[in-house]
Formats: sequence, structure tokens, C-alpha cells
Amino acid sequence: MTKAIIDDVANLAGVSIKTVSRVMNKEPNVRATTREKVLKAADELNYKPNQSARGLAGNKTYLIALLYDNPGPSYMANIQTGILETCEAQGYGMVLKPVTCEGEVPLLEQVLDFMAHSRVDGLILTPPVCDDVIFKSLLTEKNIPYVSVAPPDRGDKLAVLIDDRRAAAEMTDHLIDLGHKKIAFIKGDPAHGAGKLRYNGFVDAMKKSNLPIESDLIEEGMFTFDSGIRAAENYLNLDPMPTAIFSANDEMASGVMQKLSEKGYHIPKDISVVGFDDTPISRQIWPPMTTVHQPVRSMGRLACEILLHAVNNREGERTLEIPFNMEFRKSSGTLPA
Repeated sequence: MTKAIIDDVANLAGVSIKTVSRVMNKEPNVRATTREKVLKAADELNYKPNQSARGLAGNKTYLIALLYDNPGPSYMANIQTGILETCEAQGYGMVLKPVTCEGEVPLLEQVLDFMAHSRVDGLILTPPVCDDVIFKSLLTEKNIPYVSVAPPDRGDKLAVLIDDRRAAAEMTDHLIDLGHKKIAFIKGDPAHGAGKLRYNGFVDAMKKSNLPIESDLIEEGMFTFDSGIRAAENYLNLDPMPTAIFSANDEMASGVMQKLSEKGYHIPKDISVVGFDDTPISRQIWPPMTTVHQPVRSMGRLACEILLHAVNNREGERTLEIPFNMEFRKSSGTLPA
């Protein structure tokens, strides 16, 4: 079967090629009835616009870029899936751009060099890229559209986030409600603003319940499985040990659970362990982990929708906070007798 071209759609709809182009590019000022006729014709012919041709016809490339710096594999898989869902629906493509936030080459230079060779219409920034306030202000100065996913503050014009601080406070409240008072906390990578918010939420809940925040129960983690193991080793040397451990993400919590199990501790009978993010490992490990569900896939999808709205010259500032869920599973229990 011959592949349909734009001329075929124009002929079937009874409009000009220029009108078809305007409809397929989602440009404004096209009558609703005309738009409907064009879309119906395109659907009947199974017409798919050629992305390269669309880019050559105007100033847009119909590509957006996802910028990241060493995220967890599960996080990347989920956020990419969400972004691609929106790209597919709106006729855009996505490219991946790894960057180094703490490298010798400034972040802006890395991105401008990339954009000079791979023209894209806008950027999606993930942590810790979106934590760099100076970098984001320079993007704004250069009129480069971007949207932040899970930025540490609400100062961005375009962003999608959850309330990390409140979520961490609610998880800490859960442990306190179970009777725990000696609660440990493993921080995330200090370069990630979300990790700081989660620690602040833990502190909020502990102070609200007039519970002490003991320095030897606070460990510096890096959001990695190995840093969770190291933190658990330190807790094992304490006397008394904490009765509950809250890790700022599931990877670290999984490392904690493995080390405790190796040493003969039963979770949650002897000690409770909880995490944050609800990545697949939280459901695959035994016992299944109590954690905060961060809807990363939905965040990617919505971030892309917001970005494309801005790219297509539809004005408006939009910071979207979406709800989180508490996933109470079998790794948290009442205070050991």
C-alpha cells in the first residue's frame, strides 16, 4: 500500500496543503470544522507527518531533549515512558542528553554545545540538573524553553513536582504511630534538592512529636544501594540500635534490608525499614517495602505536555503539584517488644 502524503490529505479534505500543514502542526486560527475534516482525512489515510519535513518547513524541529545526570535506572525508565507517551500523542520525538553537573565543563556550555549540533525545541530537566538555579536563569535569559521535574523549590515558571517534605513527614508519622521513637534517617545525595526536602520532612515530624534527632542515627547516603549497606553497617555497631530506619529512597532502603537480613535480623519483627519513590525493587524485595509512591511516569508525561504547550506559543506559567501515595507494605511494623 502506497504511503499517504500531505497532498492526499488535502485532496480528500478539500483544503489546501498549507491548511493541512497548519492543522497537523496544531497552529491556532483554524476553524474547528476545517480542523475536524483534515484530521478525519488524515485518519482515513493513516497519514503520519514526516518529522524532518515538518522541521524544515518552519523553525521547529519537533524534538525535545531530556537532560539527566546519573539517575537510577528505574527512574529513567519511568520518566522516559511518560515523556514518550506525550511525544507520541503530539507528533514529537525525544532525545536523551547526559550531562555532568559537577564536571569541569560548565553545565550551560554542555547544553549549548549539544543544542548547536542537535536542534531541539525545548528541554526537560531532571534532578540534579533542575536544582541548579543559576543554570536555569541562564536558560531563561537565552529564551530556551524548559520544564523542571521535581525541582527543590517552586520558583520555576514551568514545573511538575510532589511535596517531598510533606510526604517524608507523613512516612515518619507512620513510624511514630507504630510506636517507634528511635528512628534513623539516611539522607540522599547532597547535590539533590529533593533529598534535603525529605530530610526536612523527617525533622518536621520528629519535632512535632517531641522526639530527639540523634546525630549518630543520621547517615549521609548517595541514593545508591551500596550507600544503604554502609549506613546499615554503622547502625549495626550502635547499642542500642534504632528500631526503625527511613531511607530517602528505595535503593538505599534495599541495601539496608539486605545487610540486616544477612546479620540475622527479621524485618519488621526486629526492626522496621521504609523507603521513598516506590521503584520496582520496593515490590521485588522481601518483605515488600513500605514506601512513598512518587508517580514518576505521570510526572514525565505531564512535564512534556507543559513544555509542548509553551513551545507552541501558548502563554502561561504552570507549576503542577501532583499527589503522592503512601504504600504500606510488610517492612514496617509495631515497635519490637
